[in-house]
Amino acid sequence: MAEPLKVAYSPCPNDTFVFHAWAHGLVPGADAPEVTFADIDLTNGMAERGELDLLKISYGQLPWVLRDYALLPCGGALGRGCGPLVLTAGERDPAALAGRTVAVPSERSTAYLLFRLWAAKAVPGGFGKIVVLPFHEIMPAVRDGRVDAGLVIHEARFTYQRYGLHSLADMGEAWELETGLPIPLGAIVARRSLGTERLRELAATIRSSVVLAWDDPAASRDYVLAHAQEMDPEVADRHIGLYVNEFTAALGEEGYAAVRALLTRAAAEGLAPAVDPGALAF
Repeated sequence: MAEPLKVAYSPCPNDTFVFHAWAHGLVPGADAPEVTFADIDLTNGMAERGELDLLKISYGQLPWVLRDYALLPCGGALGRGCGPLVLTAGERDPAALAGRTVAVPSERSTAYLLFRLWAAKAVPGGFGKIVVLPFHEIMPAVRDGRVDAGLVIHEARFTYQRYGLHSLADMGEAWELETGLPIPLGAIVARRSLGTERLRELAATIRSSVVLAWDDPAASRDYVLAHAQEMDPEVADRHIGLYVNEFTAALGEEGYAAVRALLTRAAAEGLAPAVDPGALAF
């Protein structure tokens, strides 16, 4: 019997919702994988070290891993109105971030790339120290004054007011106004060494898992809430509704255009290595 595929994704509701059916052997003809749960900064590192077969990583990490991993056309997170936020405990002038300490979830994330692109225009003189924290620790750090601002993702869009924080800027809003494209956040990548036929099978499996989740949302509910770090069920539902959309089922032309735009801008600003657009296909 073949060894199960080793995969990693976050415990966030959108990922557990998307992968529930596959992880539980409910996709016809597809064996259940061996799952590791890890936040995005950890999965980015796993991919760079080539540790697992299939991972959910940030699109901002793609330039460093595309030699060994192929981008799959489904299962990831792109969308509109779902971008990262810069939060403060009260400061409302972006220029005041100059020289300040900012907590971020990863320095190889889409959130960080969008933040750097925004800050190049909005923060004269540049920000100061960058501190990488697990995303669920960022809002408490801002609230408690351990950092001056925090770059947050995921369900923090719905909960930051509970910490008494203010949204200084919406990175996704800035991106959409400038490009007209959806925001490419999380990508699904798989080892190129698996071969083209196997990669296509995996894409079909993930797409089936997405469709099964949409067809019967209640089936994944216990799995979602068990890994959602004590998240309120209503927040989990809003999280899924925002991050699981048509781009999750298929990137399509617009999705690929968004990814190319992000990577092209990042390379132009010296934030990431240049990527041959052909490397996004397999």
